[in-house]
Amino acid sequence: MPRLHRPIPLLLLVCGALTMGALASSHSAEARAAAPAAPTASGDASPPADSTATARWRWPLDPPATITAPFRAPPTPYASGHRGIDLAVAAGSPVRAPAAGTVSFVGAVAGRPLVAIDHGDGYVSAVEPVSALVEAGSAVAPGEPLGTVASGGHCDGACVHFGVRLHGEYISPMLLLGSVPRAVLLPLD
Repeated sequence: MPRLHRPIPLLLLVCGALTMGALASSHSAEARAAAPAAPTASGDASPPADSTATARWRWPLDPPATITAPFRAPPTPYASGHRGIDLAVAAGSPVRAPAAGTVSFVGAVAGRPLVAIDHGDGYVSAVEPVSALVEAGSAVAPGEPLGTVASGGHCDGACVHFGVRLHGEYISPMLLLGSVPRAVLLPLD
């Protein structure tokens, strides 16, 4: 009698889907707990009930925001990836604070001028390349000008790179901007 091989791959597929769904669900729950609510049409976001972190996150550029390269998490901390999003913009355009915080660094990293902001509760954002108007130690409000789009790095005056770390780990800025849809596990039949 021939042996059927179909149930085992189907079982592996179901187990894999359940595992991925559980991981996505727990990650989604953590992201919802850590991230502010989705922005409204005006770009405002409500503060999360359990967070003392910044109350509002917004795009670091004036609208409309066009993503030219999405966030791609590296498989390991030292592997290649794209640890932020690139937003199309013309050189000299204003760059704004994505949320309230304290400017923690202004300067060049690997030849790229950037501005980093500590938002509290483990959140740190960085935008580059930026010709800064602010200094390290300055308090900034959401939407406050940080500087203008400069040249350097992979954007070189045609875009800005916007990255966010939570407790030292890079996360997609889209989580804070309310633009990552919740993962849903669907039945196989």
